[in-house]
Amino acid sequence: MLKLIVFDCDGVMFDSKEANINYYNHLLEHFSLTPMNEQEIEFVHMSSVADSIKHIFGKAPNIPIEHIRQYQAKIGYGPFLQYMKMEPDLIEFLEYVRPSFKLAISTNRSDTMIPLLHEHKLESYFDKVVTALTVKNPKPAPDGLLEILDHFKCSPSEAIFIGDSIFDEQQAKACQVDLIAFKNRQLHTTFHVSSFMEILDLKPFKR
Repeated sequence: MLKLIVFDCDGVMFDSKEANINYYNHLLEHFSLTPMNEQEIEFVHMSSVADSIKHIFGKAPNIPIEHIRQYQAKIGYGPFLQYMKMEPDLIEFLEYVRPSFKLAISTNRSDTMIPLLHEHKLESYFDKVVTALTVKNPKPAPDGLLEILDHFKCSPSEAIFIGDSIFDEQQAKACQVDLIAFKNRQLHTTFHVSSFMEILDLKPFKR
C-alpha cells in the first residue's frame, strides 16, 4: 500500500528553467563568458549547483573556482526566485494527499530549497526535505531517496517518486521505487502525467 510521495522540485513543483537560465547566465556574464547553450541549459536543469558550475565553466579553466564561489556567495539566489513558477495545481494536490500520505522532497537544489518553500508557504506540507547539501552524493545517486525511505521506514513498494528528468529516473530505478514522469514522455516508466491532479487517477492511488 502506498504510504509516501516523494517530489522532485525543478520541473515538477516549479518551472525553474527561466530562473536557472538567468542565474547561470548572470554568473557567466560576470566572468565575461558567453551564455549557456541548449545542452548546458538542460544539464543545469537536472544537476546540483556544484556540478553545474563545474560543467558550464569547463570552457574557462583559467578562472579559479574560488572566485566563482565567492561571487555566488555575494549575489545569492534570492534575486532569481522571482522567476520560479509554481505548478498551478500543486497546492490543490498537496491539500488532497497530505492527510493520507507522508510527503518528502528529493532535489539537487542546495541552500535555495528551504527559502523557496518559505517564499510560497509550502514548508508545512513536507515531512522531510533532502537536498544536494544534505547527502554525500546528489542525484542521480540513490542517496537522497534512500535516506527518505529510511527516515519513514518505508519499503520501496510503499513509495512513489514524481520526477521529470533522467536523473530522477535513475535515482528511482536504483532504489526500486516507481516513478511518475511529470511532463516528460521520454522517461521510461509506467506512469506519465502532465499535471498533479492527474496523478490521483493512477493505479497506485486507487483504493
